[in-house]
Amino acid sequence: MLVKSSALGLLAASVPNILYSNNILSLNSDNDVYDAPPHERYPAIQWEIASETVGVSHFNLDRLKQLVDPRPEIAKAEWDWGFGDWESAIGAASHVGRKDIVDYLISKGAVPTIFTYAVLGQYETVRAMIESYPGVQKNFGPHGITLLQHAKTGLETEGVNKSKAQQLVDYLESLGDADGKKYLSMEEKEMSKYLGDYKYGEGKDDGFTIKLNMRKMLSLGKLGKSGGTLWRIGENEFAYQGAPSVNVKFIVQNGNVISLTLTEPALVLTAKKI
Repeated sequence: MLVKSSALGLLAASVPNILYSNNILSLNSDNDVYDAPPHERYPAIQWEIASETVGVSHFNLDRLKQLVDPRPEIAKAEWDWGFGDWESAIGAASHVGRKDIVDYLISKGAVPTIFTYAVLGQYETVRAMIESYPGVQKNFGPHGITLLQHAKTGLETEGVNKSKAQQLVDYLESLGDADGKKYLSMEEKEMSKYLGDYKYGEGKDDGFTIKLNMRKMLSLGKLGKSGGTLWRIGENEFAYQGAPSVNVKFIVQNGNVISLTLTEPALVLTAKKI
């Protein structure tokens, strides 16, 4: 199922274990018709395949090849992790510094972006793109990761020219606006009051979990799952993963958090802490 850009469609950060072979339709040798009806999105690619392709592009080249080799067009797959946090397969490989996966995806037809060039330390290319479209350096990549952060990842990426990568980092830092908006800081001790589960409906999945992610920052995910980072913009108020139209505000009484209200276009959702 497509993960829609709404609180009801927020995807957990886990990658589904989809067996691609089970999704390949077989032909009846007698009459050349499908033994089973095509899936509901046919002839479009199943959402599950797009999801797994993007997911494994972060870390698993062998599994990625199993998905893409038989059908190279899947190298262009994209996925919305929640609230419009779109990520392509090459975008995933780029922000984690997997040049081997980037190289493979490009060989299969994926199109590199400015973020890909940044992590590869392509100083001349990134500079030319910025000079062609002034201001593009301020745009976020997947998960709200900035252009400068991609370039810094390039300094640690195997196979990247470190001299060029450093030249690019220095250039982007000189622009002063390639590292995104600055958010308010928060101590880990202060974050503890927000942690826990919040329910907005009677269904078993109708809720959110607030937890600390690997970077020791607050995150919001579907109930019991991990999700995107919450960036502090005010007192008890947060932005979700760099999404400009999503606001999360916690209601606090007597020092205790009792609920959160999530606001996005056409939706205001309140979830009580349980």
